[in-house]
Amino acid sequence: MNLKKNKSGFTLLEIIIVIIIIGILASIALPKFFKTVEFSRGQEALTNLGTVRQAMERCYLFTRSFVPCTGFANLDVPDPGPGSHWTYLWPGPGVNAYVLTATRSTNDGGTTSDVIQIDQVGLKSGTGNFASIRGQ
Repeated sequence: MNLKKNKSGFTLLEIIIVIIIIGILASIALPKFFKTVEFSRGQEALTNLGTVRQAMERCYLFTRSFVPCTGFANLDVPDPGPGSHWTYLWPGPGVNAYVLTATRSTNDGGTTSDVIQIDQVGLKSGTGNFASIRGQ
């Protein structure tokens, strides 16, 4: 029987070089990916706060006060539930003003220092990873 010697394939050195290149690319891409994920979660909070703000304004039209317009149960918006990336708070609205607050949940890597707020006139502010959120 005639056996051929097959010399195709990769050497150990070539495989190690490919692994090193993949590692370098991953170390560059992963921080950007995580930053993009946090940005999208910030947009989630802003969208939910905007929806709650509109519901607060509708509630005010009927009651002429912001006092009864607290909590998801009293507004016509769905509660995001316990698995949400954010917890939402209505800190005792006054008769003519309120501030809605979204605090980052710690169940998926966030910290409670990550906060986004929106007030009655639509001014937005943030702290922690969302400190760059400012304005209307």
